[in-house]
Amino acid sequence: MANLGKRTVKAREGVNREHLYPIEQAVKMVKERAKAKFDETIEIAMNLGVDPRHADQMVRGVVTLPNGSGRSVRVGVFARGAKADEARAAGADVVGAEDLVEKVQGGAIDFDRCIATPDLMPLVGRLGKVLGPRGMMPNPKVGTVTMDVTGAIKGAKGGSVEFRVEKAGIVQAGVGKASFTEEKLVQNIKAFADAVQKSKPQGSKGTFINRVAVSSTMGPGVKVEPASLFGAVSEKS
Repeated sequence: MANLGKRTVKAREGVNREHLYPIEQAVKMVKERAKAKFDETIEIAMNLGVDPRHADQMVRGVVTLPNGSGRSVRVGVFARGAKADEARAAGADVVGAEDLVEKVQGGAIDFDRCIATPDLMPLVGRLGKVLGPRGMMPNPKVGTVTMDVTGAIKGAKGGSVEFRVEKAGIVQAGVGKASFTEEKLVQNIKAFADAVQKSKPQGSKGTFINRVAVSSTMGPGVKVEPASLFGAVSEKS
């Protein structure tokens, strides 16, 4: 086992890796240990009782965090004509059709979130092998294939977070920044957990949310008592 650095050892002090903490206490512990020189992202990982190899156990969705993600998101939109103009007016960073497909195929992906109008999907479908592995392929189930490009762009830039279960049955996402108050982080985490819970597929049997942990980019993971995630989410302060 590799020797741990002094910063890592210190960050782990006081964290019982076997104990399940209420979400409020877990967030407090994570924030106290986020000592990097940059504003660390606060992340959540949820181990679910599903086998995503089966289509009826796929978990996927989108949630708008009540306090935003704290992340600057570049949005690319595949659209033509009036919808392309609407996308630019709404603040899209990259807009195009065939020209944008060509750029992406050439490896130039200058966006973090991808939106497309329905009529462009036959064209965008060619990019499945490029955008799919990155989790960026537009999908109507998460609102990224839509005629409401203004709403989709504002959602993406305002704190909308997509989630999709991975092969090991894990859903993970950034839910804020270490600079956020504890209250705002708890609100975001509860909103995210609620969205995942509501996405429980019919094919899932038994316990749906098995294990949960929160952490900062450079900090240790803190295990969370799943039941504490589903208290009331207070209004944005």
